[in-house]
Amino acid sequence: MIVWLNGSFGAGKTTTARELVELIPNSTLFDPEVIGGALTHPLLPPKHLAEVGDFQDLPIWRRLVIDTAAALLAELGGTLVVPMTLLRQDYRDEIFGGLAARRITVRHILLAPAETILRERIAGREVPPGLPDGDLRIRQWAYDHIESYRAALASWLAADAHLIDTSALTPYETAVRIAEAVDTGAAAPCDIVQTPEPSAETVASGVLLFDEQDRVLLVDPTYKPGWEFPGGVVEPGEAPARAGMREVAEETGIRLQEVPRLLVVDWERPAPPGFGGLRLLFDGGRLDSAAAGRLLLPGPELRDWRFVTEEEAAGLLPPVRYERLRWALRARERAAAVYLEAGVPVG
Repeated sequence: MIVWLNGSFGAGKTTTARELVELIPNSTLFDPEVIGGALTHPLLPPKHLAEVGDFQDLPIWRRLVIDTAAALLAELGGTLVVPMTLLRQDYRDEIFGGLAARRITVRHILLAPAETILRERIAGREVPPGLPDGDLRIRQWAYDHIESYRAALASWLAADAHLIDTSALTPYETAVRIAEAVDTGAAAPCDIVQTPEPSAETVASGVLLFDEQDRVLLVDPTYKPGWEFPGGVVEPGEAPARAGMREVAEETGIRLQEVPRLLVVDWERPAPPGFGGLRLLFDGGRLDSAAAGRLLLPGPELRDWRFVTEEEAAGLLPPVRYERLRWALRARERAAAVYLEAGVPVG
């Protein structure tokens, strides 16, 4: 199990985490800041780092947080206490979804002092000695993120985490509250889809659904980053088209009455840590306005959805996935399936 302490910069997460490991038996403190520090110096080239404003924006950081947490729990067992600010819901979903794929449950705790108290704590925060302009830079960093924290709190964070108002609490008192919430189940495990990571090549089926304007439905899964088509991995012994129908029903609530027509078979080459495999796209047909209104989104599996034009999809999908969609739309127009390798027609 992981107890993830979230909150704005300066909310007292690390201090509280140190108290919490003394209260939860067989628990270990894991601060993902150390991974960020290792990436920023000396692992990644400065030019690469200059392209991002925060190490959390690095996909490698999010991946290493998942892998390191899983490795620590495999080595030590028990509970991992993780003090780390996560203000972007897609990053939260990617990390928590990756942990869920390893069958690791996460209790998400939000330390939420009143903003006036938060600003006072930032002003009095200790800064490590020896940093050039460290006092100014570190405090300003915390101040600058208050607005992002406020926006996350209003849009998703308060509903997602077990909130503890720490305005009048010491770190020890806060830790006691957290330990009690974890012990009693008041801080329940996060409701996020557990999608096991593949250990070999997979076959996955996506289904294209269209609205009355012929725009295609894209969904934003909670368990992985980026926009995607409704669909998922084909289970052993399952027909690919039927797998697509099952996934559409699970993700959107739409139950297709007819087996969808094949549009694209695309071989996705292995790109470590991914294994690649076959990616199939089927034509799920056009939804009328009544059917589109019954879409059960968002939910545990999907953060968002939208109908988009082909041009709009180009700005949302990764390049290879967009090429898959582009050729699927051409196949739909011509009523003839297309075979691709890494998004490129062959034969």
